[in-house]
Order: sequence, then C-alpha cells, then structure tokens
Amino acid sequence: MANLVTKIKLYCKANSKTVDFKPYSGNVHVQDNGSGLYISSWSVDGLDKPTDSQLASYETAGNTEEKNNEIRNTRKTAYGDIGDQLDEIYKDIDAWKARIKKIKDDNPKE
Repeated sequence: MANLVTKIKLYCKANSKTVDFKPYSGNVHVQDNGSGLYISSWSVDGLDKPTDSQLASYETAGNTEEKNNEIRNTRKTAYGDIGDQLDEIYKDIDAWKARIKKIKDDNPKE
C-alpha cells in the first residue's frame, strides 16, 4: 500500500504544485493519530486539500514510485563512490559501461 506522503506528492505533481513537508514550516503537515497517517494541515496555494478518493486514485502510481525509489537506492549503492567510478572510467570505460549496465539490468525500474 502506497504511503500517504507519496500519494500527496503525486497529487501535487499532477496539479503542477510544489509540496513541502517540513515540520512547522512546510505547506503540508502529516500526522499519525495512532490509527494511521492523515493530513493535519494543508496550505498549498491554488490547490484544494485532496479527498480520500482523490488520494486513493494514486495508489497504483504510488506503489510504482515507491518501488522505483527502492531500486534507485539499490542502484546508487551498487554504483559506488563517484571518485572510484571516475577512476574506473579513466582506466577502462567499456568495463565501467558493462558494470553499470549489469546493475541496471539486475535492478529494473517499473
């Protein structure tokens, strides 16, 4: 099940609005009352607070986004330090390309 924050981000992105989740200074605050997350305050200029059904419509896209974020993190770790990559490129760019391709092939995005 997609996280509420992910669905809010997708809702705002679909409506060309920026969302800021910083506590006490952001334009959207999310809290957990013990039975799950909910929007405790909403002040996105020019965009009404989404209804539960509007947020629910982003469930599939939210699941995809969260899975792709996991894959991005896995790839980032596997790529290694940028300095090491630059050294690898300098020494043998074709070997570097093959290694990066294998990482991407082993961790495909949806």
